[in-house]
Formats: sequence, C-alpha cells, structure tokens
Amino acid sequence: MSESLNILLVEDDAVFAGVLSHSLQRRGHSVALAADLAEARKQMAGQPFTHAILDLKLAQESSLPLIPELLELLPDLQILVLTGYASIQTAVQAVKLGAINYLCKPADTDAILHALLRAEPNEDELVAVQPLSVDRLEWEHIQRVLAEHEQNVSATARALGMHRRTLQRKLSKRPAAR
Repeated sequence: MSESLNILLVEDDAVFAGVLSHSLQRRGHSVALAADLAEARKQMAGQPFTHAILDLKLAQESSLPLIPELLELLPDLQILVLTGYASIQTAVQAVKLGAINYLCKPADTDAILHALLRAEPNEDELVAVQPLSVDRLEWEHIQRVLAEHEQNVSATARALGMHRRTLQRKLSKRPAAR
C-alpha cells in the first residue's frame, strides 16, 4: 500500500492502543489517539482524518454514538469498529450507522488494515455459519435488548426481568463462544 492514511484511533486499552499506533506509524500512517468519546471529539476538531478505528466498548460507554458524529463532520471517513465484545446486534448496528466494517479482537495490524480498507463488510464474517450455543444466544439477546434501551443497564435489566447486578456481571464477561 502506497497511500498514507490519517487515522483516528479511539481505544481505551493504553497498551493495545500504543502497540497498534506504533505498528500503523511504522507502515507510514499518521495516527491520533483518543481514550474516550470526549477526547475523540476534541481530536476530530480540525483534523482531516481519512479513517477511524473505534473500540466498541470504552470503559462504561459505547463508541457507536460517535459514528454519526464523525460522518457528519467527515462524510468520506472510513470507519472500522473493533471489539472484544462482538455480537451480531452491535455489528449490524455499527454498519447501519455508517461503519464500513466490524472486526473482532484479537486482531493484528494486517487484519485491521485489511478490514479498514475493504469497501464493504464481509457478511460471512459478521454472522456465524454454525448455530450459536445457548450461552451465545443469551449474550446476543442481552446485546439486542441493551441496544434497544440505548445502553442503559438498569432499563435493560428491568426489560429482561433480571437483577441489575446479575446483568452487569454477565456484561463484564467476554461473550460466550459461538
């Protein structure tokens, strides 16, 4: 690849952000880091970003609301959502909001660049070919209800008929294997 990208990297894991940023810079790309939505909004002001890599889960907030904001400021921006908490619901939601792709962690720099530069998401990668396990179905259902309640854990717990702490415990775990 000969084109240099100007990338906004929104990632709250400082070690991962540092390693990925360094790797991207070694490949000739410019990278601006943000650890949360507020910092990302500051970085957006006046920066001519060509691409953005957004970690889906930033501490206690989701980066999904940032997608329309980024695209309003920079309509040609190519956005990749990167997450360790993948679900079909959030993948579909990210793409509907304007992300060009969605990638599950762990992912290396080559995979991230490949997904970032792909014009359209690969639906085969978004949806599992084999049936989901019961635990994974539960995770997907919780993610769907959470999205319907705008990431409000208390409202989601009420809708699911479970205690808020139980829901928080389920959300703090990694998603079940497919």
